[in-house]
Amino acid sequence: MERSCLIAVLFFQLLAAQTKQVTVIVLPEPSARDSGLNVFIAGNSAQTGRWNPAAVPMTERGEGEWSITVAADSGSVMQFKVTAGSWASEAYYDSGTSPRNTIIDVTKDTSVILRPMFWKRYILPKRPEPAIRGNVHYHRQLWGDGLHHRRDIIVWLPPSYDKNSKKHYPVLYMHDGQNLFDPYTAYTGYDWRVDEVADSLMKMKKMEEIIIVGIYNSPDRLPEYSDSPLGSAYMEFVAGVVKPLVDSLYRTKPGREHTGIIGSSLGGLSSLLFVWKRPDVFGMAGCLSSSFWYDDERTLKEVREYAGPKKHVRIYLDCGGREKELLSGYKRMVEILKSKGFKKGKDLEYTLDSKGTHSEYYWAKRVWRPLMFMYGKK
Repeated sequence: MERSCLIAVLFFQLLAAQTKQVTVIVLPEPSARDSGLNVFIAGNSAQTGRWNPAAVPMTERGEGEWSITVAADSGSVMQFKVTAGSWASEAYYDSGTSPRNTIIDVTKDTSVILRPMFWKRYILPKRPEPAIRGNVHYHRQLWGDGLHHRRDIIVWLPPSYDKNSKKHYPVLYMHDGQNLFDPYTAYTGYDWRVDEVADSLMKMKKMEEIIIVGIYNSPDRLPEYSDSPLGSAYMEFVAGVVKPLVDSLYRTKPGREHTGIIGSSLGGLSSLLFVWKRPDVFGMAGCLSSSFWYDDERTLKEVREYAGPKKHVRIYLDCGGREKELLSGYKRMVEILKSKGFKKGKDLEYTLDSKGTHSEYYWAKRVWRPLMFMYGKK
């Protein structure tokens, strides 16, 4: 009996040693204090709400102080931001730059003090004209069977589109369309700058000219970007509604070999599902910082257990070195695809960004990689 108690005590001591306490204290400057203010933490773990800006409230301690203490595994990387309840009211620490994630390498019990100067809604009270490089068209309130929400799409046209009326173009579809081109629609205030990157690569004649279609996400983003009934409905919406619309209105090359899909996080997971389940429509996928952990690693298992003929698709994978919760899934997916006959430099490309975190800032820095892999000129 005594031996069992000793083992139990040692077990709980070991568990406690592996878990650290991280305390976040928010002390808004007078310029950021507001009557009726509620403050939230939004980060990369379940304890910090999986980036939901209004899921995890902080506790008001009086005199303008807010705090929260969360448990984190020793050796993990904690990333988060502070909001006043939405990404439209994210905390800013100076008036000139969109804030990056606060990052903590968890090795011991830690406290961090943040002093917001403003909330985003006060910095950007009036939306200017979109600062998008190139010509874009919007198609509003598209509907798909089985979905709960309508959504917009934004179509970006390449430099020669209006100059050469006989030319047809490949098409790249991208998830999280509001985060791609315009910082004023991007949920963190920092966009992927796909317009600038693609335009520069095309003008340098490094890649083909392509049409880029951004598909806005919805409140059902999580199930729509996963292997679920809503995920299947979303995939059919893109393949059966969005793509036919784009092919009918624009001069496209509609074949699967000219059609790609790119996304990040759950959008990266979704992009792999698109080429795996609908290779008749999508011939290429770019999967950045993919959430292969989701749903008990269901997609990893599905690809590993696949025993059919080799999929004739091309797949790009990447991950940030500071996205420790994603690294294992990224590395295993690379090895699984290689075991299925995919070859690096031919139909598989992958890269590890040693400094990368889970943010638009780093996806913008490396989006040129999947663009070049999928549409680069030989």
